[in-house]
Amino acid sequence: MNIVIFGATSAIAQAVARLYAKDGANFFLVARKGDRLNTVASDLRARGAQCVTTQTADLTDRAGHAQLVALTASTLGTIDRVLLAYGTLGDQRAGETNSALMEREIHTNFLSVASLLTELANVMEPVGAGNIAVIGSVAGDRGRQSNYIYGSAKAGLAAFTLGLRHRLAPRGVSVTLVKPGFVDTPMTEAIAKRGPLWAAPDRVARDIRRGLDHGVAVIYTPWFWRWIMLIVCAVPDAIFRRIRL
Repeated sequence: MNIVIFGATSAIAQAVARLYAKDGANFFLVARKGDRLNTVASDLRARGAQCVTTQTADLTDRAGHAQLVALTASTLGTIDRVLLAYGTLGDQRAGETNSALMEREIHTNFLSVASLLTELANVMEPVGAGNIAVIGSVAGDRGRQSNYIYGSAKAGLAAFTLGLRHRLAPRGVSVTLVKPGFVDTPMTEAIAKRGPLWAAPDRVARDIRRGLDHGVAVIYTPWFWRWIMLIVCAVPDAIFRRIRL
């Protein structure tokens, strides 16, 4: 299996890659920091990956996306699975008063990912095969005062991803939106991690692989977040406005 991962140094991406490395997959890994990327590549080779190609890139730079996607296709020949797993969790309070910070957060978490998805679709649609997985978030299900900038980016990404799924399904390309809840990763290191709602990246990775194997549209991970967000979204606005979430 030939696998492309954008944001390959993220904790969730590494956990997913390890699952496929055991099966002898070939990888094309893209991330911003070359030293960390090389460490990830060495780890996957040690775990059984057949071939691991790396490429450093600033994925927020949309100008380079077409060339980058073309490089992945020419290197691997065929693309079986793609994972887009990069993003930022910015300072909500700072973004509320600084529109430049707000714009950067939305650009990273929505616009740049949508750009990459567009280029991937243009390459994979004519082939008529492959799976694309995109890391979204349960934060996109309903705007909340604590993270509505990040959440709005993920909400836009959700609509884009599911629309792309609708477009590509008749051509044999499957697109899956992954909606993790609280995951214990470096991106959430500033948040106190207590209680049963937190999950390890390995747990999320297993859910992602299982969902991709079955071609599902949306993966809530862990599973109970589907029901938590169903309740959150069902709260009437008159009550929701009085809740601090």
